[in-house]
Amino acid sequence: MTATSASEARTSELVRGVDFVGVPTRDIAAAAEFYGETLGLPRSVYMPERHYSEYETGNLTLSVYDAEKMGLKHQVNPNAIALHVDDVAAARSVLERRGVKFRGDILDTGVCHMAFFTDPEGNALMLHHRYAPRHPDA
Repeated sequence: MTATSASEARTSELVRGVDFVGVPTRDIAAAAEFYGETLGLPRSVYMPERHYSEYETGNLTLSVYDAEKMGLKHQVNPNAIALHVDDVAAARSVLERRGVKFRGDILDTGVCHMAFFTDPEGNALMLHHRYAPRHPDA
């Protein structure tokens, strides 16, 4: 194996990235208001007649869909999707003014700041900002 520089992206032989993450909802219209208006994410698809919409985060699409209307089991995601922000405290303040309720204080891990909340359906989300570099051997 050869060493890679910090600027070289490490990729799998087959997998080149993650295109989207599914976020289940029972109310496409309420989800559209939350993800599009409250979070301010650009909406790239809105097809309520097909039971889904999509929102862009910059590097990952959030595909919000009504699982039951697609023949799947509805189950909220308890594992937080980390939404990158430049300043967790500032972003939290904006979202609190827009009605978002956060769980606990901002967590400082020694590497990053995180603030946890949920969408109206109960899917776990967090504001995240890494302020320390990744370990070079990771």
